[in-house]
Amino acid sequence: MATDTMKAVVIRTKGGPEVLKVEERPVPKAEPGQVLIRVKAFGLNRSEMFTRQGHSPGVDFPRILGIEATGIVEHAPGGEFEKGQIVMTAMGGMGRQFDGGYAQYTVVPINQVKAITTPTKLGWDVLGAMPEMFNTAYGAITKSLQVTKGDRLLIRGGTTSVGLAALGIAKGLGAHVATTSRRADREQLLREYGADDFFVDDGAIAAQIKDQDKKYNKVLELVGTVSLKDSLQCASKGGIVSQVGIVGNLWTLDNMNPMEFIPRYVHLTVFGGWIEEFMDTPFDDIIQQVEAGKLKIKVGKVFHIDQIAEAHQCMDDNLAEGKIVVLTD
Repeated sequence: MATDTMKAVVIRTKGGPEVLKVEERPVPKAEPGQVLIRVKAFGLNRSEMFTRQGHSPGVDFPRILGIEATGIVEHAPGGEFEKGQIVMTAMGGMGRQFDGGYAQYTVVPINQVKAITTPTKLGWDVLGAMPEMFNTAYGAITKSLQVTKGDRLLIRGGTTSVGLAALGIAKGLGAHVATTSRRADREQLLREYGADDFFVDDGAIAAQIKDQDKKYNKVLELVGTVSLKDSLQCASKGGIVSQVGIVGNLWTLDNMNPMEFIPRYVHLTVFGGWIEEFMDTPFDDIIQQVEAGKLKIKVGKVFHIDQIAEAHQCMDDNLAEGKIVVLTD
């Protein structure tokens, strides 16, 4: 390392984007069983916004946020990784139980580090968008919903970064995919990404599906509890609805009666993208598909680490129209 200090984004109290401060910190040291990663880029996630606002239980301040990071190995005491190797990491308590990816260096356990072995010419902005986005999208589509060829899939919250990634993955599996947006002018974008059907989300998409045969046997719910009941009504008998995102910013349901809330013969599940799911995500294959143009990534806006408050404000205001990525150099 050329320096013993680094830039890190530190939060000392809950609040708005302005509570995120860039500080000089000592570069952390990796112990056996850990890896020191020189972070090149990290994506922003709404869970970090909730932590910043003080809604994540068990998080003590001060803390370096960030549930993901992409970069190169600086040091692995146990020799599990080579110096200079490109790696991705996510989840496992990053940014909550221990300091996360909002820094120029981060230390994480080896069991949540994924080496990228395929040669790539993709920039750090694109690579930095991948870890949590594809962990969630790939896991939700293949594990939680078990999408296969011929399935009819509805993605609620289609213009989110996870929604667009899930759309590409599902189309690659041969599914018929419908997506939603609150804005009618987003239809063209979604169709460019492969959407077969489009709904303007007025909160009552089920009412727009007149024919029962046109319901969806798989539903990916990215908006959250505010639209979950309506999404359940969009599912066909025997269908699966997976609650994944909380774009609607409401975590819980009040006075929910499951017998009335969940339609008969419709299955409700969740997906959260834990360490096991992250490590199972085929990032090498995904990178190859992106480079070949078979899978699109929507990088919304790119910021520098010194602009972290501005980046969080962009996330708060839903202005990115894709994944927000922060570069550290």
